[in-house]
Amino acid sequence: MVVVPSSTTTGRRETMAPESLPLGVIPTVDMSAGRRELARRLVRACTERGFFKAVNHGVPPRVCARLDAAASCFFARPAQVKQAAGPPDPLGYGSRSIGANGDVGELEYLILHADPGAVARKARVIDAEDPSRFSDAVNEYVGAVRRLACQVLDLLGEGLGLREPTSLSRLISAVDSDSLLRINHYPVASSSSSGGSGSATEGIGFGEHTDPQILSVLRANDVDGLQVLLPPDGHGAGGDEWVQVPADPSAFFINVGDLLQALTNGRLVSIRHKVMASTTKPRLSAIYFAAPPLHARISALPETVSDGTARRYRPFTWEEYKKAMYAHRLSHNRLDLFHASGGSS
Repeated sequence: MVVVPSSTTTGRRETMAPESLPLGVIPTVDMSAGRRELARRLVRACTERGFFKAVNHGVPPRVCARLDAAASCFFARPAQVKQAAGPPDPLGYGSRSIGANGDVGELEYLILHADPGAVARKARVIDAEDPSRFSDAVNEYVGAVRRLACQVLDLLGEGLGLREPTSLSRLISAVDSDSLLRINHYPVASSSSSGGSGSATEGIGFGEHTDPQILSVLRANDVDGLQVLLPPDGHGAGGDEWVQVPADPSAFFINVGDLLQALTNGRLVSIRHKVMASTTKPRLSAIYFAAPPLHARISALPETVSDGTARRYRPFTWEEYKKAMYAHRLSHNRLDLFHASGGSS
């Protein structure tokens, strides 16, 4: 059982945090808290866990329900109709195969660019009967979760003491942002595929990985499956243990991506996670991957190295990182390819 710390306490004790979160705990962050306290909580969660559950986030339930309905309608269509929206190269419809390097999972999915025009064009194939029905649902959802992502990044900027706290959110709100929306559908897995064979991949809906972008904003239905590999605490205890994330369709689950780890010189942690297949109910999830423009230069923010801390990663562009991502398996630690030589830039 996973226990989350309360985020609704008040009074003096609220501002006096313990040295670190208890082992195995996934933090819950109330996004309606006071701004200063909220910034502190977000930095702590992203430093110690790289992952948190956001409640009272301000995204209307009808926006989520509308996207769920549009996605469910698409995935219920015949295979040949869905395949017309693919192959995922990298955008479009895909099934089981994840990328071009041999990774597979028990799922089908749809990857869309977050640009409204791109969504509208793809909707002509996804929902030929009424393209605007699909595109309107997706674009409304993307707008809402983008605002949530920008809010989180601005608060992190304040909590980290950046001279320009909005510098992170500006990367994802740029008109040429490379942000994506990925909608995953995990059909009910057969008992033979989810246990009993002893295979290293048995029961895997989506294999172990980190997200390459800046920030990921995930929402799923009421089916469990998401697991996170929590890092050790500040004293080196714990870690290397997969923790089940209890499903909550009213919440968003937000995690640090590789680029944010690089931008903060390793202070914020890009967490490894995976999804296990369910043998009881289908799982539907939508993930907004907040990314910068392809030409954006990713380099440790000055405030993260001003105290003499060595630069952990050499500067690179998002386009360069994407090429490295597509050249390796899902589980590869891509940031290792960009370590700074001798700590210099």
